[in-house]
Amino acid sequence: MADKAEFVRLVGTERRVGPTLESVSRHWQGKEECALFVSPHDDDAVLGGGLLMRLLEEENVPVYIIITTDGRMGYCSKEEQDEIVEIRKKETFDCYQALGVPKENIIWLGFPDCNLNAHKGRKKAEGEGPTTIGGYTGLQNSFTYWLRKINPTQCFLPTDNDLHPDHRVVYEEFMISMFHAAGDIWPELGPALPKVPYVHEMAVYCDFPEPPTLRITTPESILEEKLAGIGKFVSQKQIASLIENVRKGGAQEYIRAVGFDLYVPSNYYHRFEHRERIVDVN
Repeated sequence: MADKAEFVRLVGTERRVGPTLESVSRHWQGKEECALFVSPHDDDAVLGGGLLMRLLEEENVPVYIIITTDGRMGYCSKEEQDEIVEIRKKETFDCYQALGVPKENIIWLGFPDCNLNAHKGRKKAEGEGPTTIGGYTGLQNSFTYWLRKINPTQCFLPTDNDLHPDHRVVYEEFMISMFHAAGDIWPELGPALPKVPYVHEMAVYCDFPEPPTLRITTPESILEEKLAGIGKFVSQKQIASLIENVRKGGAQEYIRAVGFDLYVPSNYYHRFEHRERIVDVN
């Protein structure tokens, strides 16, 4: 049982171990550090990163959470069907505020649960609505706006390896939105980011597509805070099984860094020049 936090980061052949995320990071930006958790549904961020969230706060790193969907399909009784959106919204604020995230840092986008395919991209809004920003709507519109407004240095979201379609759509739309946010496109959504933030995957339901690169270990007391936060979603009748699964996993979380390899044609030149046997058909 750990009596203090420990971070273990794998970088190439190195194994970096330290008491804080800063101590094992290669690109720490000091007072500029800011973490953004992107959650397809209200409980995904706490399930995949509740421990990390708490430790970032202890390092005085501002933590923001974007809740993408409104939870309308999460009702477990007929009696709650019409009120489930407001019920889950309250549960969301109760959960993350209990973990130390200020209410103003919890952003509720309000896109319809289980129907995100219809909200990909960006389009002109027909009147004002909960997802309208700058006269436009769509996931890329909202993500670009909030990225520019928050200006995070690091982002965390569930892996696109998850089976839930909402998780896959959020991953895809958020990734392209980071490049929108760092460019000059759509200036009405705010000034461009100075640089694209670093991105990391969390595993919520399904495993990572490749092994994780960061392990976080905390004292049991912080695990209990995470479990208490998950327990705020009392409208979700299956929450007891989720709590039990997290408890069995112990006071550990795993995170995978996501890299972006841009296409550079010259990288492949020598691949086509050096072979043991050369056949010239000219």
